Amino acid sequence: MSARDGKSVGSADEREAILFDEIAQDIATQGYSIRANAIDARLMQLLSEHVVEMPSSQFKRAGIGREEDHTLEDSIRGDEICWISGECEAETAWLGWAESLQQYLNRRLFLGLFSFESHFAHYAPGDFYKKHQDAFDGDANRILSVVIYLNKQWREEDGGELIVYSKETDESLAKVIPGYGTLVIFLSEEFPHEVLPATQDRYSIAGWFRVNTSNTARVDPPK
Repeated sequence: MSARDGKSVGSADEREAILFDEIAQDIATQGYSIRANAIDARLMQLLSEHVVEMPSSQFKRAGIGREEDHTLEDSIRGDEICWISGECEAETAWLGWAESLQQYLNRRLFLGLFSFESHFAHYAPGDFYKKHQDAFDGDANRILSVVIYLNKQWREEDGGELIVYSKETDESLAKVIPGYGTLVIFLSEEFPHEVLPATQDRYSIAGWFRVNTSNTARVDPPK
């Protein structure tokens, strides 16, 4: 059995290194990466159990825009979210995984990723999120978008797919079934996307790696 850095091939660290390398290659060549069964089984178990055990009162209706521009628009999105702050084992483990990916991508792709923010998302049956972008040209804040799906035994007929579009041609590039452990990462400015309605409760984490846009009048990232 071969080894790298003293760790046997097939170990959790080795699998993670391979995953990060595949993500980096995908981002460099096509701008997005879709990986099934991407996350370590222990972390997935922690996250999936935590999200379904959370009191419904912790989830709030999601809106569009930030701070003074934040509004609720039922015609655009209908999901509920809960921001991840690292206050329990599952959240701490997730943020640790994201930090490791951030460090790897900065070393490999020189993206200058500075911070990470993420939230749990719950789409009740029939909820959707119309086509949108996570960042716009020149905003220089959100650089990479990350989605991980927490839905066990999800069937294709349950719906709830993520559709990723080309910004240039508006054609559909990928239709992602929100199955357990599927990871999607893409350049935030480059890929409009939407979430189709599902027939079952749909759980995920959505997150964004950001660059630092702080100045003398404003500290970034805002909360």
